[in-house]
Amino acid sequence: MPGADYQLTKLLGLCPSVKRLMMYQQGCFARSSVLCLAKDLAKNNAGACVLVVCSEITAVTFCGPSDTHLDSLVGQALFGDGAAAVIVGVDPDVSFESPLFQLVSEAQTILPESDGAIDGHLREVGLTFHLLKDVPC
Repeated sequence: MPGADYQLTKLLGLCPSVKRLMMYQQGCFARSSVLCLAKDLAKNNAGACVLVVCSEITAVTFCGPSDTHLDSLVGQALFGDGAAAVIVGVDPDVSFESPLFQLVSEAQTILPESDGAIDGHLREVGLTFHLLKDVPC
């Protein structure tokens, strides 16, 4: 199934054999996962540059407000559409590269008491969210 990675490869004029990895339907989780993966790929492949592109498209699952599911409307406001891209590399050649940020470390932690704090379900009415009143920080 040609996906966004295929289209992006064509648009950027990249070599057809460029290594690609797609992560579908991961939501916010994908952002930290893909940065960890990109850092590892760049670190373990000398001279490699990793293009990371993330997009979140929830508008296609929008459903109107409901008197009984206010948390779903709040969830749709919080988790709207967005996109970002970054190139991750190791040991930049400052003669022609100008890095803006340095990724020092990456980590993921499951917060205690966070099970079910934010739930999303794709149903006939669209994407529904269920939020606990006190989402742990």
